[in-house]
Amino acid sequence: MASISTPVQDLTVEEKEQRGEQLRTAGIVIRTYDLWKTYIMGDQEIHAVSGVDIEIRRGEYVAIMGPSGSGKSTLMNLIGCLDTPTKGLYYLNGKLASDMEDDELARIRNKEIGFVFQTFNLLARASALHNVELPLIYAGVPSQERLARAKATLAAVDLEKRMHHKPNELSGGQRQRVAIARALVNRPSILLADEPTGALDSKTGEEIMALFERLYQEGNTIILVTHEPDIAAHAHRIIHIRDGKVERDETNR
Repeated sequence: MASISTPVQDLTVEEKEQRGEQLRTAGIVIRTYDLWKTYIMGDQEIHAVSGVDIEIRRGEYVAIMGPSGSGKSTLMNLIGCLDTPTKGLYYLNGKLASDMEDDELARIRNKEIGFVFQTFNLLARASALHNVELPLIYAGVPSQERLARAKATLAAVDLEKRMHHKPNELSGGQRQRVAIARALVNRPSILLADEPTGALDSKTGEEIMALFERLYQEGNTIILVTHEPDIAAHAHRIIHIRDGKVERDETNR
C-alpha cells in the first residue's frame, strides 16, 4: 500500500481506492490533493485553482472565503462536482470524484451534495412541497416516502405551515428556507451554500445564518462560500483563498 506521502500521480487504481476507504473510515468527507483547474485563454494558461490541498471532516462548519477572482467559486464548483479538475485528486465521502464521468458526477451530486444558492433556484409554478420533493423524484424514491420526507424536512426549517405556497407567495427568507430544505431532503454528505444571504436583507440574512448554525449543531456538514467577512464569521473554520491557493486556514471558535 502506498504511503500518504506518495505523489498522487504515482498512485495505482487500487491505491487510490484504498486511500478513499481510509478517508471515509477516518470521517473525512472532503479531501483534495494537489487540485488544479486551468483554463486556456488564447495563448495563456489561467490557473484558477493552483495545487489546493484541503481536508474537511464530517460535522464541520467551514467557510471558504476570498475576494472576487480569488478562485473560491472555481473551487466550489470542483467540490460540488459541477466541474472537473485539470489535475489532482478529489475525494468526496471516500469516493474519487475527480476520476468520474459525467453520469457518475450527476449521481453523486444528487446523493452526496445539497446545494443552496444565492438566487434560490426554485420552480416558480410549484409549491414549496413539490420543490423539496424534486431531488427525491430524481433519486427514484417512492411517492409516499417522498412526500413524508419532504414534509418532515420543511418542518425542520420551520415551514410546515407554508408548504403548499408557491415561491411568489413567500418572503425571500422563506424561499431560502425552501431551498435549504430541498438541499437537505436527500440527506447529503455536505450542505454547500454559495453566498446564501446575498439576495436577502441583513435581518433575514441573520435568520438564515442562525438556521445554518442549528443545522450544524444537529450534525450536518456545512461548507459556506462567501466574500463577506461577517457571513464567514458564522462558520467555525475559515479557509482563505487567494490567487487560486489556500492563503490560510484558521479556526474561528
